Amino acid sequence: MGHVDEITPFLKARRAALDAAALGLPDGLGRRRVRGLRREEVAALAGISVDYYTRIEQGRAPAISDSVLDAVARALRLTPDEHTYLRNITQPGRRAASGSCGTTPPLVRPQLLELLDAMADTVPAIVYGPGTDVLAWNRLGARLSFDFDALPALERNAARLLFLHPDARDLYPDWEQNAEATVAALRAEVGRFPDHGRLQRVVCELQEASADFRRFWETQDVVDRDHGVKRINNPEVGELVVTFEAFTLPAEPDLRLCTYTAPQGSPTEERLRLLAAGLAAGVG
Repeated sequence: MGHVDEITPFLKARRAALDAAALGLPDGLGRRRVRGLRREEVAALAGISVDYYTRIEQGRAPAISDSVLDAVARALRLTPDEHTYLRNITQPGRRAASGSCGTTPPLVRPQLLELLDAMADTVPAIVYGPGTDVLAWNRLGARLSFDFDALPALERNAARLLFLHPDARDLYPDWEQNAEATVAALRAEVGRFPDHGRLQRVVCELQEASADFRRFWETQDVVDRDHGVKRINNPEVGELVVTFEAFTLPAEPDLRLCTYTAPQGSPTEERLRLLAAGLAAGVG
């Protein structure tokens, strides 16, 4: 059986997000009292009984089959990431095994540190741990946005910096979109590693400290970000428009190596070269 504190709000939010009229469903005998679909409508679309769907939504249905979960996902028009999240929170045995369930950051292998160093003059690179902890970086990665070398260890967390650092909105012109995506990615991570102490601590701290974080968390959005584009107002070289790729490490599933690049000949590529040259010369 999954965790009701994850299952119930997620399925309710996904029901509420659907437009019954767009799905060709009638209003019934009277005006709808809630947004989105009713439980009986989801059950009908999924081809299961109302009682069974109700038990699923309330976290009281053990051993839910793949076919039933697939049917519920189709009925709720879940995205692939949301479908995976639903599997994770309703089938605890299927959840990925975390490398560590404690609250201390995991160690980064020396070979991975060597890889970061090999890219130091050309590609900003950062290793993120559970809950977006910043565990390791190369010279360019350290100065892409926040100066990780200058930050205390406890503050080196991407989500905490985004929501709590006073300079975050200046550094990220698309702060709202970045914040929304970060929270959606954290929720996907909670689905994969529900018992990871450090991840849970980060989420709890941000829920207490940031009204913006609570606002995004309550939407129940789930997006596992492994690539995209980010705009950064770098304090040394100006605006950077970088493409990021996040690689999950097979031997350490709770770690991700993230690289940031720009098209050849673009203004951002030139500015990254300037940033690297300045760091090599000891500027800043």
